[in-house]
Amino acid sequence: MNKAGFSGKPQNSSNDLGDDIPVAVRDTPVAARKMWLQPQIMMIGGVVGFILLALISGFLFFVTAPKKIADSQPLPATSTPPTPAPSNNSSDTILGHFPYPEAPQSELVTISANRGIRMRKSAAQKFEEMVATARSAGVTLVPISGFRSLKDQEQLFFGVGAQRNQTPAERAALSAPPGHSEHHTGYAVDVGDGSVPATNLQTNFDKTKAYQWLQANAARFSFEMSFPKDNVQGVSYEPWHWRFVGDRNSLEMFYKARNLKPAKISP
Repeated sequence: MNKAGFSGKPQNSSNDLGDDIPVAVRDTPVAARKMWLQPQIMMIGGVVGFILLALISGFLFFVTAPKKIADSQPLPATSTPPTPAPSNNSSDTILGHFPYPEAPQSELVTISANRGIRMRKSAAQKFEEMVATARSAGVTLVPISGFRSLKDQEQLFFGVGAQRNQTPAERAALSAPPGHSEHHTGYAVDVGDGSVPATNLQTNFDKTKAYQWLQANAARFSFEMSFPKDNVQGVSYEPWHWRFVGDRNSLEMFYKARNLKPAKISP
């Protein structure tokens, strides 16, 4: 039996099911969807803007970078190598003579007290050792001239040249212009034979025992003849003129000026 107050249909059956959901609750998904889309749009816009900025930057770099890179690249090598610059002081050479500095007074010592001849300390020590060794072999090496100042060389070049009626070119074959003499360095010395002083500063000095001994032994004491026959400088043959090349300063001073090549040694 049906109880009073109950029917077979649920109450409010005539109402739509959607009417049971409050309006505020029904509107929430739409509002939430709009709120969610806004940051997504902003994010997408930011990504697109970043990509556009990157593309523009890349394009600008592509336009400007090749020129900078090309400018920084070395020139391509050619089949003909460039001619190296000369290592000597040819621009300062006068009449076949190279420029040399004047030795400091503090570096000079006396090698002949009676004549006041001086050389640099390192050269003087070796020269005196060479003289002593030659003496023990019966040979007398006598220093004739050592260090000469620029003023001394000026008088020797111009004064003597005028007395002998020589042109500068003629005089340069016999004596270096001021500032271009090896005697300025304190490493050069003119040597004579004490047994035959008449050969001093003469080409026939090469006939003396002193010269023969120097040819055979001078290298042991780091001395060498500056102006042999047919020298490339065009200076007259001077068998009496020897220079010291036994330390770094003297070696660089003389060999840099001439850019000399090593001598060939016979087997």
